[in-house]
Amino acid sequence: MNADMIMIHYGELSTKGDNRKAFIACLLHNVRCALKPYGVESKADRDHIYVYLAGKDPKPIFERLKEVAGIQRLSLVMKAEPTLEAMQEAALALLQEEKGAKTFKLDVKRVNKRFPLDSYGISCAVADYVLDHSSLTVDLHEPDARVKITLRVDASYLSCHEELGLGGYPLGMIGKVTMLLSGGIDSPVASYALIRRGIRIECLHFASPPYTSMAVVDKLKDILAKLNVYQSDIKLQVLPFTKIQEAIYDNVPEPYCITTMRRMMIRLAVAMAKKNKCLAVATGESIGQVASQTLESIGVIEEVTNFPILRPLCATDKLSIIETSKRIDTYDISIRPYEDCCTIFKPKKPKTRPHLDECLLYESRFDYESLIQECLAGVETIYFSEGQEVQK
Repeated sequence: MNADMIMIHYGELSTKGDNRKAFIACLLHNVRCALKPYGVESKADRDHIYVYLAGKDPKPIFERLKEVAGIQRLSLVMKAEPTLEAMQEAALALLQEEKGAKTFKLDVKRVNKRFPLDSYGISCAVADYVLDHSSLTVDLHEPDARVKITLRVDASYLSCHEELGLGGYPLGMIGKVTMLLSGGIDSPVASYALIRRGIRIECLHFASPPYTSMAVVDKLKDILAKLNVYQSDIKLQVLPFTKIQEAIYDNVPEPYCITTMRRMMIRLAVAMAKKNKCLAVATGESIGQVASQTLESIGVIEEVTNFPILRPLCATDKLSIIETSKRIDTYDISIRPYEDCCTIFKPKKPKTRPHLDECLLYESRFDYESLIQECLAGVETIYFSEGQEVQK
């Protein structure tokens, strides 16, 4: 297709009311940042963003835009004069490029109400022209090819190729959260889900050397490089969690160790989130998947704070999570053999229905507050941008 531009459709942004202009401006900024390497221009109006190809190959630009949050649909568009003759010729040219197409349908939108024919009249006139100059036939129900025609005052716009975008909201429009990144399958998918909803993430990882290898951090860097496709700059902070874990396993009965450990993690994550001006903490938890993710466990773990905790995957099954991880290309990284701070000290029979009073009793046996402060003081920060580690 000899496309002149790519038309971006907003989807959910059209429901934002008074905030619509701010959302569109944010999306336009993100589009321009994503397309900077391609040297193309773009502009926005109330209904669409237009990316002007200026003779450039549309395929890589189209594919890059499919990775930008806030875009519902993308169309390759041919621009023609706002005349019936021009629309007829352009529609025929588009359909003749559709290899193997035997049937077609036209969808016409007449924005220019002064045009002498209404939408139905335009559709009939263009269809008659195509029927007279090709072997194609009309099929209104299951056509092989569909041409959309939008007639405006300045020009007519015809499209034959449309694909779904990432959807959601423009990145950064909703705020920033602290994402707990373990290196497993779930947390990268949860990160992707947040980014898709316009939420910028900063990542937090709990390391337990020498019980866990620092090779886990290399694994996390590879995951961040994949997530950089959707958020170009991501900060990872690594907390030294060893002393807290040792204190837990010295003072807490084995069935309660995981619950106590998660309570400590939430305390630390909230402290880091507040320090980094994040609006919430997020995890990759899915309800009922493991012992610490039962509703009873979640209630006891969350008792340590009233700070917002998000669980993007809470009602998502494991097969769906794996499918998404493969689609965003993190699955093969996530399944590399590794031991994180949760698996290395995993109890044989973790408590699935813990009691808060018992947790409080066990926590009173050691000075976890000073250990938390020591942990926070030892944080290591890593920055990732455009798939590469950078120094700041």
